[in-house]
Amino acid sequence: MDNPQIARSFAGDFAKLWGTRYEILAAAVGRGDVSGALDAILSLRTSSAMVGGVRLALLAGQLEEHIRNGGLREAQPLLSDVADCGYATVQELKDSYVLRND
Repeated sequence: MDNPQIARSFAGDFAKLWGTRYEILAAAVGRGDVSGALDAILSLRTSSAMVGGVRLALLAGQLEEHIRNGGLREAQPLLSDVADCGYATVQELKDSYVLRND
């Protein structure tokens, strides 16, 4: 990018929205809302990839696959992995040069 501030801003927004994104996803999976779960996981997967959270994007892809194949119950154990990885991703963003001074 020509302007690194754009990347910093996106990473900052990702970090700020992480908790809400995860809560929306977990709630949709918990209540069996396939459409809501897919919407939430697609948003999480794409934004994770864009911010450089490769591991989180891969986990989100696995969860998406379970959801698409009708396995919301099988998807629930992956939620804790997504949560752990998501929080680690946010922490890494905060500790790295990207958000260190924010």
